[in-house]
Amino acid sequence: MTSVNFRKINIRPYKPGKSILKKKAKVIKLSANESALGMSPKALKILRNKKLKISKYPDSKANELRKIISSKFKCKFNKIICGSGSDELIQMLCQLFLRPRDEVIVPQYSFLMYRIYASIVGAKVVFSKEKEFRVSPEEIIKKVNKKTKIVFIANPNNPTGTYLKKKELIKLRKKLNKRILLVVDDAYDEYMKDNQYSSGLKIFKNKKNVFILRTFSKIYGLASLRVGWGYGDQKIVDALYAIKPPFNVNKIAQLCAIESLKDNKFIKKSVKHNMFWSKKIKKNLEQFNIFSNKVSANFLLLNFDKCKLTANNLEKKLQKKGLILRETKTYRIKNCLRLTIGNNHENNFFLKSIKNIFKNV
Repeated sequence: MTSVNFRKINIRPYKPGKSILKKKAKVIKLSANESALGMSPKALKILRNKKLKISKYPDSKANELRKIISSKFKCKFNKIICGSGSDELIQMLCQLFLRPRDEVIVPQYSFLMYRIYASIVGAKVVFSKEKEFRVSPEEIIKKVNKKTKIVFIANPNNPTGTYLKKKELIKLRKKLNKRILLVVDDAYDEYMKDNQYSSGLKIFKNKKNVFILRTFSKIYGLASLRVGWGYGDQKIVDALYAIKPPFNVNKIAQLCAIESLKDNKFIKKSVKHNMFWSKKIKKNLEQFNIFSNKVSANFLLLNFDKCKLTANNLEKKLQKKGLILRETKTYRIKNCLRLTIGNNHENNFFLKSIKNIFKNV
């Protein structure tokens, strides 16, 4: 029987971190950089509202959500677009800007979806070297040529947890050709407390050749609802609306996102929790010669080069105790694991498990 033909796309598909373990009914998942405290109580009320009407389509342009975003972040309403997670906005940017054989630059250890969506539309993905797991603006500039159309950067970066300072980001934009779009992913911005850091949104709010990505999947705890937003030049945003799928952000996601943005108390609590546990876990692990990045986002990249155990060995031992961390071989990072900061119970159990494991090493 003859099958229909389709285009063969030579890409490595996204491989998410494990969420289940064989023979383990209960697991603690510290592999996906999800919110340690879950979602805001204000957003939770939306989910408990039995009077929600879901038989009608949602607002296709998420106008109420965009109004709240515009007010909270002091940015222009018409330059905001919402997506089904920031992933969808990455996909649309690639569809809009890239043609086969165009080039996209991404740091060698970076969020996998940049390279995946660029590859799907036929663009060539060029990797810039990092220095000690840190994005290097100089190495990015070295890779630029006439075919370069987009540079993707997450700041702080996933999976390394490192970040560029404000002056470094500004310098990078100045050195790039003006016709190249710089995409700055602010996914973990809310966690940042370094005075030398500044979000892409604050730095480049009025730049026509920078596009900013934001998400509700991290500190806001709405990962399952898939909602994010982007901010850029009016012409870019208008063009994105022309190719945007209709009703791409569902009604419940929009309502929960609105309430999440209103709950400043919950956000402050989440940041305080993350800072406390990040420092505590980092310090505890160092006694076993497991080292990590400077505290930044809600995760740590654990390096085992000086440890008695390899990353692979410890990963297996932790899984036996029902703990899941993110392997980094998918990112082509050797002998490391990525650890998401969990809630109090999860973090205590992790540290206790580590202590018990190293008693027998």
